[in-house]
Amino acid sequence: MARQARQVSGTGIYHVMMRGINRQNIFEDEEDYKRFRELLFQMVYPIDDTGKEIPARCTFYAYCMMSNHVHLLIRETAENLSDVIKRIGVSYAQYFNKKYVHFGHLFQDRFKSEPVNDDSYFFTVLRYIHQNPLAAGIVGNVESYPWSSWGEYERAGNGIPAICSTRPVLARIPLDDLRSLVEEPLPKTYEVLEFDNSYRSKTDEEMREFFNSSFGIERPNEIQMYSRDRQNDMLRAAKQFGGSIRQIVRLTGISFTVVRNA
Repeated sequence: MARQARQVSGTGIYHVMMRGINRQNIFEDEEDYKRFRELLFQMVYPIDDTGKEIPARCTFYAYCMMSNHVHLLIRETAENLSDVIKRIGVSYAQYFNKKYVHFGHLFQDRFKSEPVNDDSYFFTVLRYIHQNPLAAGIVGNVESYPWSSWGEYERAGNGIPAICSTRPVLARIPLDDLRSLVEEPLPKTYEVLEFDNSYRSKTDEEMREFFNSSFGIERPNEIQMYSRDRQNDMLRAAKQFGGSIRQIVRLTGISFTVVRNA
């Protein structure tokens, strides 16, 4: 079956989501988040092979990096959307695969996108992106999460180069009003691009119950007694269930590389 064509935005602005294949983590430590943020910066302040600055490949208005996916509010400029996302994805995957001795795809083959055609939906998406960590129960307020663009809005005008173009947004709504808007949870009835609105990190107890109910294993470290092929089956199922790589490593005692490559 042919892939459905992407919807084209009349404004050139899109809400994009990149996710790890099989919901696997794409960020394992602070260095990973920083590397991805550096790649976003390079899209806005690119240089050519001679070191000369060239026009921005795109414009960002918001971003949020979660453990296994990324949200972007992006406008096409010098390059089309697919080329920009490919640049980011390929560069980050090369970094990640080398660091973690990972083989195969890191991201789901096709990123998700939706057009943002008016101001009302623009601000809905901007709120949604910044509220992701809050909705997932990771933080108690939007400003506490270090891996989103909200800090760039709070620091707007301080002269430090930023990834996001905050000026056009703040020209339409003062920072105090925008802060109040972003801090107000969106109604659950709002339809916003997502791959699994119910996704959240699993607790250790939930993972132990998963291994028990799925494989009859009372303690996750009992996986070590099985053959490598059977281990891989169990580990893949655990990742698809929502366990993080580091969590599964900790519970099972199996090496990071084995869990990552399963």
